[in-house]
Amino acid sequence: MSDVALFLFGSFFLLLFLNMPIAIALGLSTAATLLVFDLPLQALPSTLYSAMAKFTLLAIPFFFLAGLILERAGISRRLIHLAQTLTGHYTGGMAIVAVVAACFFAAISGSGPATMAAVGAIIIPAMVKQGYRKDMSAGLLATAGGIGIIIPPSIAYIVYGVISEVSIGKIFVAGIIPGLVMGLILALTSYFIAKRERIPTLPKASKKEIFLALKDAIWGLMAPVIILGGIYSGIFTTTESAVVAVFYGLIVGVFVYKEISFKQIPAILLDSAKTTAMVMLIVAAASSFAWLITVEGIAEDLAHSLMSIAPGPILMLLMINVILLIAGMFVDAISAYYIFLPIFLPIIAAMNIDPIHFGVMMTMNLAIGLVTPPVGLDLYVACGLAKISLKEISIGVIPFIVASLIALMLITYIPSITLWLPQLLQMK
Repeated sequence: MSDVALFLFGSFFLLLFLNMPIAIALGLSTAATLLVFDLPLQALPSTLYSAMAKFTLLAIPFFFLAGLILERAGISRRLIHLAQTLTGHYTGGMAIVAVVAACFFAAISGSGPATMAAVGAIIIPAMVKQGYRKDMSAGLLATAGGIGIIIPPSIAYIVYGVISEVSIGKIFVAGIIPGLVMGLILALTSYFIAKRERIPTLPKASKKEIFLALKDAIWGLMAPVIILGGIYSGIFTTTESAVVAVFYGLIVGVFVYKEISFKQIPAILLDSAKTTAMVMLIVAAASSFAWLITVEGIAEDLAHSLMSIAPGPILMLLMINVILLIAGMFVDAISAYYIFLPIFLPIIAAMNIDPIHFGVMMTMNLAIGLVTPPVGLDLYVACGLAKISLKEISIGVIPFIVASLIALMLITYIPSITLWLPQLLQMK
């Protein structure tokens, strides 16, 4: 490895070790490398600007805003109640409700932490009241929150599509079945845990109760239909669908459910702006890091080194998964895309691995990173909601991490799970 690569990655991990925010660590390590090795520092501002000045990335703030609006409108509460009437009477019913509700809200929010916060704030106390352990409840919700970046619309898929230049609409379609597979495996794991621990079930809901819950939640269920249906039918682009989602959320929240007042809208806009600013800072800093490892040939050298170690696609995909699982313990998904895709994209092209399949695999892997210590964002959110320590939740989350790894292996080595739906819809 060259001196530039050693200094760049060494300074980056040193800054992470010093508990520096990821965006600052990426930006400072890049700038320091440019200065120390007398590289063109003047290229940095234009790189930062060009990374953010992309039309497709406009979808990110709008999806964040739409998720906030729909959550404040009471959508998550209604979706949880509907799921409860449908599955609450089965063994592990409340845990299954948590997974189903996470899948529902994932199809609205596009964000793992947002899904976790919206669903977990309601379902974790309900699960504990039902007899589930706090660490198990929080661990399940933290893991299920990761489905928020697997099932479309997904902020992660938008970033992957921008970097790899693949169709965002196609990867949105491709992510549906893998997200449901992960949800199914988490639900089965919850069922066996509940059966072993003899958790009591809820009374079976009547047909009338199911109908009323469905009627109350129908506006929430329509949100992903409108968002994703508009994209797949070609009525609007991904960015335009995010804007449509915002206006749909406002109509539902203000005029239908009447849980949002006009006085609350500025606060919602401010919260969305804060989250967007944080994400775009990461995008800018990570893109400068990716630019440096590309122009200096570091990505190419690392790609050749990996291909010499694992010459076939089976071993290569296993190695990439291990690398990403370790990276997910320290960096967020967006940063990981910018750091690793310049290295991995030439490899998957050389080995004829479909970039859509690879994108879903990588995203699922990074979703697991949301619940792996020491920097698992969803773990910290779940700790706050359940009022338990990181040590406690780290024990409760283990069965669900194992379940997620099983789902990851299925998606990695059976590409048809990912590619069947885009091929069925003849998407290009």
